Amino acid sequence: MPFREINSKMVEAVLTPGQRMFSQRGAMLAYRGEVSFTPNTAGGQGGLMSMIGRRAAGEDTPLMTVEGSGTVLFGHGGHHVQVIGLTGDTLYVEADRLLAFDGALRQGTMFLGSQGGVMGMVRGQVSGQGLFTTTLQGHGSVAVMAHGGVIRLPITPDRPVHVDPQAYVAHHGDVRNKLSTALGWRDMVGRGSGEAFQLELSGSGAVYVQASEEKL
Repeated sequence: MPFREINSKMVEAVLTPGQRMFSQRGAMLAYRGEVSFTPNTAGGQGGLMSMIGRRAAGEDTPLMTVEGSGTVLFGHGGHHVQVIGLTGDTLYVEADRLLAFDGALRQGTMFLGSQGGVMGMVRGQVSGQGLFTTTLQGHGSVAVMAHGGVIRLPITPDRPVHVDPQAYVAHHGDVRNKLSTALGWRDMVGRGSGEAFQLELSGSGAVYVQASEEKL
C-alpha cells in the first residue's frame, strides 16, 4: 500500500476493502470515505510476548488498526515523515518512529541484546531505543518520523557507514551493525567532539539518518 507524500510532514494512504494498515494512535489528521479506526490491543508489534516485554521495559507504543474504503491523511507532532518501501527485506526501526505502515508486513520485536550482546544493549541506551527495536518484513510501505528531515545512505560491502547513534532512524537490508567507541586522547583531555560512540553498519542495504540528535 503506497503512501503519497503531501508535504514533508504529511502522507496520504488509499484504503480499499479487504486491506488494513496500522498507524500510531493519534496520527490520523483527516480522512474521506468509510474508514474505521480501532485500538490494537493484541500485541500488534510481534505478538503477545513481545508486547509484554515492551511494556515491562516501558517501551510499548500503542497502535490502531485502520480499515475500510477511502483516503487517510497521517502526520504527528509536526515531525518530518519519510516513506520507505520494502521489497521482501526487513526494516529495523524504533517503535515510536512508526507513523503508519502496510498491514501486509510481518511485524516482530528484536531484543537488542541478541544483536551485539552487552554492546547491543548499550547501543539501545545511547541511541534512545531502549532494549527493543521493531522489525517489519515483506512487501509494502512504511512511513517513519524524524526530526529535521531524513537522508538515505546506501550501505555496500566495500563502503560501511558510521552513524551517530542518536541520529539513527532505521535501516534495512542484509546489514550488520555494531556499536564502537571513538574515544581518543582528545576525548580524554576534554577536547573531543563529544561523540564517543559510533554505530557502524556494514553489508548491503541502506540506513536512514535524521538531521538532528534529538529523540522523538
